[in-house]
Amino acid sequence: MAPADSDLFDRLERFYDALPRPWTRAEEIGSLVLFIREGEGWPYYARPRPGSHTPSAADILDVRARQRELGLPETFEWVHETTPDLLAVARSAGLDVLLAPLLVLDPAALVPDLPLRDAAIRYLDPAAETFADDLRHARTVARLGFGAPAYQAPLEAAEKTLVIDVAGPAERDAGAALTAEAVQQAREMAAGGDYLTAVAESPVEGILATATSQRHDDVAEIVGVATLPSARRRGYASQLTATIAGRLLNEGVNLAFLSAGDDDVARLYTRVGFRRVGTACIAEPAAAPL
Repeated sequence: MAPADSDLFDRLERFYDALPRPWTRAEEIGSLVLFIREGEGWPYYARPRPGSHTPSAADILDVRARQRELGLPETFEWVHETTPDLLAVARSAGLDVLLAPLLVLDPAALVPDLPLRDAAIRYLDPAAETFADDLRHARTVARLGFGAPAYQAPLEAAEKTLVIDVAGPAERDAGAALTAEAVQQAREMAAGGDYLTAVAESPVEGILATATSQRHDDVAEIVGVATLPSARRRGYASQLTATIAGRLLNEGVNLAFLSAGDDDVARLYTRVGFRRVGTACIAEPAAAPL
């Protein structure tokens, strides 16, 4: 892991705080800020208030109570290198914490755009008549992709006869339609230019992988990189990431970053030009024992 860069982490903190504000109302609870989305869409998180001291367990419990009151997921996010003492506090307050590798793009190491196997990359156009269906398919691909682990232990000999269901185009097409409000909000976000969604699309199978970038000023995060389980091992996720990163650089972004689910996924991103700089902490309530 690269040595800590205080300017880098300061820029990340400013980004994390600024990005949700146009689409949310923010409530300060102790040393935490809870971002509450206005209208439909992915719910946001609570995170440390910039410039404050380390949140206490009481702060976390107060935020969780407010999240339950509002019907929101009890989720928290922070960067370990910026708030290192919060990890132990969060665990003491009943949270499970995913330690996600945090990576930034090295522009000099970014791989060029390469042809995809049986597919091509395109960006969703908020002005297109197909936008609602394209968005539904992309979000369903993300849901199915994140719902099925990309790396599984090999089957034991006695299990070789098991049939494992792998979601494919039929499951993607069966995804629920989005509400008119959700589509309109996605149009507004995409039309401003700070939110891009790219897809890998087959002329036969349709949308098979997706990635999104979200930008504030000259910093952008790549999120939601996912492949339909039936289309894995074709290089779609890595090339989508590289392509969208290249576009961001061409459009004036000078800090592009992402968080990986684990070390195996992080290695995929290092192959296209990213390097690990730290750890993103993503916390939610610990599961109750059986």
